[in-house]
Amino acid sequence: MLQARNIVKSFGGQDVLKGISLDVERGELISIIGPSGCGKSTFLRCLNFLEHPDLAEVRIEDVSLSCNGRWTRQDEAHAHRLRAHVGMVFQAFNLFPHLTVLENVMLAPIHVKKIAANQAEIIATELLEKVGLKNVKDRYPDRLSGGQKQRAAIARALAMKPSVMLYDEPTSALDPELSEEVLSVMRALDNEGMTQIVVTHDMRFARAASDRVLYLEEGTIVESGDPDQIFAHPQEARTRRFLRTILS
Repeated sequence: MLQARNIVKSFGGQDVLKGISLDVERGELISIIGPSGCGKSTFLRCLNFLEHPDLAEVRIEDVSLSCNGRWTRQDEAHAHRLRAHVGMVFQAFNLFPHLTVLENVMLAPIHVKKIAANQAEIIATELLEKVGLKNVKDRYPDRLSGGQKQRAAIARALAMKPSVMLYDEPTSALDPELSEEVLSVMRALDNEGMTQIVVTHDMRFARAASDRVLYLEEGTIVESGDPDQIFAHPQEARTRRFLRTILS
């Protein structure tokens, strides 16, 4: 349901992504691991063209977009259609501080999908119950814990009924207990069949929850496989070296 071909991106003459390709099946949970600065977050942002790649072809559901270095108004219109299928969750939560949790989740369905406010409130309340936040729906973000903020961000992304969810280090700013709150929601979505791609440094989650793990280094996919293969029997020396370092 997601297909990416030959994604290339450079900054200031430095190649960050060197022709990455990826096919994602419906319902897969894919974890992307690798050292800091290897291009993981850039790759994720190129999948929905929040970052404009130098070269790429991406298809999500029935929407496809090719990019060859020039970005036009027509490309942005296609990117807008493609993003309608994608939910994005960032490390920094990005909740609107002047809106309650409920209002944050209602906002995009009302203004983007033109859903009536009363219907958007029903949808938002159901999603907040799903992520365990119904009892704090009337609080403002500054009265939430980090784990609650991230779960609210997930509910906000789900409100647009995406086909795929992208997560950029969703737990890196959280302590282990709060991280588990967020990871449990992602596991529940996986059980419901949601397609998810997660950039993460949480090796425990990547091993326990993923259908497939990708190891990136220096802008390329070095190795891809099921979690047992990657963590117990990595084929590439670079993968073994990284895992020895991060798990020691």
